[in-house]
Amino acid sequence: MIIGVPRESASGETRVAFIPEIVGKWTKGGAEVHVQKGAGDAASFLDEAYTAVGARIVGKAEAFGADVVVKVQRPTVEEVAKLKTGGFYVSFVYPVQNLDVVKALVDRKTTCYAMDAVPRISRAQTMDALSSMATVAGYKAVLLAAVKQGKFFPMLTTAAGTIAPAKVLILGAGVAGLFAIGTARRLGAVVEAYDVRPAVKEQVESLGAKFIDAGMSSAAEDKGGYAKEQSAEDRKRAQEILAKHIAGADVIITTALVPGKQAPRLVTADHVKSMKPGSVVVDIAAKQGRNSKPT
Repeated sequence: MIIGVPRESASGETRVAFIPEIVGKWTKGGAEVHVQKGAGDAASFLDEAYTAVGARIVGKAEAFGADVVVKVQRPTVEEVAKLKTGGFYVSFVYPVQNLDVVKALVDRKTTCYAMDAVPRISRAQTMDALSSMATVAGYKAVLLAAVKQGKFFPMLTTAAGTIAPAKVLILGAGVAGLFAIGTARRLGAVVEAYDVRPAVKEQVESLGAKFIDAGMSSAAEDKGGYAKEQSAEDRKRAQEILAKHIAGADVIITTALVPGKQAPRLVTADHVKSMKPGSVVVDIAAKQGRNSKPT
């Protein structure tokens, strides 16, 4: 079996699907691994590290022509055309939002494993790349906001006076949102959080944040604990309740997603106009349709 690891083509993507440690496990197991030249450079894994564990450094065509191709980002239609007919493909795909890619994979007779569709259950935990990446995203979002905002996150008492802590609002208290809450609290910010699921209130408060209750019922989540798409009336009510919290925030981090749907709009253009000069919005849900609407 030949496994191909192409270089990521999406703008700004620095990850690589297989690091040398994982490649080494496959080569020891008898698989042949073809890594596209420079595939790991942006993640600080040079070609030499891959060849040291038995991988072959190849061109783009060979990497995409393997029996099994693994990537981080979804493939483009052009990349699907390079796949081996009847082969296997593994990556994040988000099929509902990328129907053209799904059609191309079907036409190529490719067996596709969408990592974003792996169920979040105990026996699939080691395969849950979505939660792993959400953890990283929540952490990184707070760091980016802290650098961009230009204001101290913690309260500081100096000889010149006291500086109030930054106010951070987290919209969506899933894996990314909860990790963002924890990170912002560790940096000393005052944190508020909102989610349509009342059940997450205890988790939010356990991390030291204040939960914003928009009066949603338990029907706001499905049997798996995921948020369900809300009605237009519920979304409008949530936007109205969030208005004063958004206006008072120094930083807003949006993480709200509904599986298989476009990201819900929580921060409107009017909300953004009401924010203080210098405030920052980090929208983690941007690729799934955005939680926020710029002015």
